[in-house]
Amino acid sequence: MLVESVHAVPAAEWERLARRAGLYLSHRWLAAEEEDPTASASYALVRDDDGELIAAAPLHLVHDEPNDAYRPGGLLPPRLRPRVIAGARRGYHNTPLTAPGLGPVRRHACLTLLRDAARALADRNGTTHWWPYLTAEATARLAPLYPDDPVHLEDDALIPLPGADFEGYVASLPSRRRVGVRREHREFTVNGPDVRHLTLADCAEDAGVLLAGHQQDHGHDRDGIAAMTALLKRQAAAMGSAARVVAAYDGRRMAGFCLYYHYASTTWIRAVAVDRTHAAPHLYFNLMYYLPIQDAYAHGSTALHAGMTTVEAKRRRGAVVTGLYALADRQRPTAQA
Repeated sequence: MLVESVHAVPAAEWERLARRAGLYLSHRWLAAEEEDPTASASYALVRDDDGELIAAAPLHLVHDEPNDAYRPGGLLPPRLRPRVIAGARRGYHNTPLTAPGLGPVRRHACLTLLRDAARALADRNGTTHWWPYLTAEATARLAPLYPDDPVHLEDDALIPLPGADFEGYVASLPSRRRVGVRREHREFTVNGPDVRHLTLADCAEDAGVLLAGHQQDHGHDRDGIAAMTALLKRQAAAMGSAARVVAAYDGRRMAGFCLYYHYASTTWIRAVAVDRTHAAPHLYFNLMYYLPIQDAYAHGSTALHAGMTTVEAKRRRGAVVTGLYALADRQRPTAQA
């Protein structure tokens, strides 16, 4: 069964499958992504004989991909150029949704139906499909359904948060790292800028300026201030008070921010940017790790999803690192003359 909006599925029913999968497959996040004009969304649903939803996957027919990290060129073999993305299109964390408690045989049958739905949508649009940024577990389950071996794309970092507070996290680190983390946090707290906890709607314009600078420092010249501010304002409008920001201010000027979400038992880092000219000690490390970790404990999270890149720095701060992979369907046969 294919529906054209996640709103066609009651949020509670969708969340029963999504909460173990993560923020970027949540009902609210997907509803927000439907506003993105660069792709058309639909949703493959598998229901049992009683009508209960037991598997699902978003499907995105991409019209124009502004994010280089989701363009198949450069990620997949040259012969593969799919335009349908199965699963999450943003967030670099992907898995098909299946109901808890499904046995291996039923789960495999559900995944086959999701694959077939993605294949049919792609075929109708003269293209193929792929699953980018699959978790290792999802890759192992989906790989038997695809003709080629998985392609390793990136590594993903998750920081466990044991105990009841920030000291519980610090105590879980090796002794040398405990000393370093305590020093970085202490020096920032004593000598750093004013720290404010805000919603994204409170500070989207300030954050947009910093995020544009961060993107351009990493070679994304198209991501100027207007584009980044508009993106953050759209996210703020869609996600409301769930879009949390911890920001450092020097007077009225934002020196850095971290945008994050509490979802299920995990706190998800979405974006971090700092003013590199600001002299606050250990500004980036506190915004990326220590301040969100403190709020994660206050919220009851048991892990911080720190995501891709700078993996070794994340590993030194307690991260467990696992691979992220892509699976792509076969190339469509060329029509015979």
